[in-house]
Amino acid sequence: MRHRPAPHHHEHRGGHHGDARLFAIGFFLNLSFVVVEASYGTISHSMALFADAGHNFGDVMGLAAAWGAQRLSRRAPTHRFTYGLGSSSILAALLNALILMIAVGAIAAEALPRLIAPPPIMAGSVVAVALLGVAINGMTAFVLSRGARGELNVASALAHALGDAGISFGVAVSGAIVLATGWLWLDPAVSLVIAALIVAGTWRLLQRALAMALLGVPHGIDPAAVRRLLAECAGVDAVHDLHIWPMSTTETALTAHLVMPGGHPGDAALSRLGAELGSRFGIGHVTIQIETGEAECSLIPDHVV
Repeated sequence: MRHRPAPHHHEHRGGHHGDARLFAIGFFLNLSFVVVEASYGTISHSMALFADAGHNFGDVMGLAAAWGAQRLSRRAPTHRFTYGLGSSSILAALLNALILMIAVGAIAAEALPRLIAPPPIMAGSVVAVALLGVAINGMTAFVLSRGARGELNVASALAHALGDAGISFGVAVSGAIVLATGWLWLDPAVSLVIAALIVAGTWRLLQRALAMALLGVPHGIDPAAVRRLLAECAGVDAVHDLHIWPMSTTETALTAHLVMPGGHPGDAALSRLGAELGSRFGIGHVTIQIETGEAECSLIPDHVV
């Protein structure tokens, strides 16, 4: 059989790594605040503060996953881990989503009874700590904004920091309203709203992380469009055994068999094809096998992803 595998094309998605110091600063700032906010939530009997701490903890975990993925992606592959350790970022994202879902259940279980019989809270402390959260998240956003351009992980962390600042501001406003009106039910009600926001964001994260862990085609890539691109290449009669899967949360791999009766198109043609797959679909690791369609080899089953 004259099957000749194509050279491996490498084009790393998100090739410009953000400065690791940005992740480190953002991580330690937010982790310190989570400890402070959770502590004051317990002391002041404020479920809103405690829920906000849970929300911030989720983003701290997200920062840790992005930071870890950035560091691991720089490690060279080994004879046993031939793709490197980038896939650990998928496991981290999945674990993060599961932890957040458990935390939401705990918040809801604690908040619902308080909604019926709300205990007194230290509303002044709630306002002060929540405003501190606005300042911490604003500072984190400012630090991350220096590296957001062209770096997907940093830009995502920046968006989360801005969202956290908005939620902390909402908690501060609710604390001020309780302080002014004595509406104690507002505190657990706000915590349930925050819990709902966590579920809304985490559900999408959980779905994507689980799909990636099961080697599903990454979100945003249309496998039918990829197949069309391959099929439209000059000299290609058929495409089979097309597989697209995530190597990490930022890198995607592809393998495919192209039936080309005219034979191998040359390394330059395959290099151009790999570059187009990278630019159009963000697929950075491409392996193409060329077949000439000989009759004795035509019974190979077509496994398509």
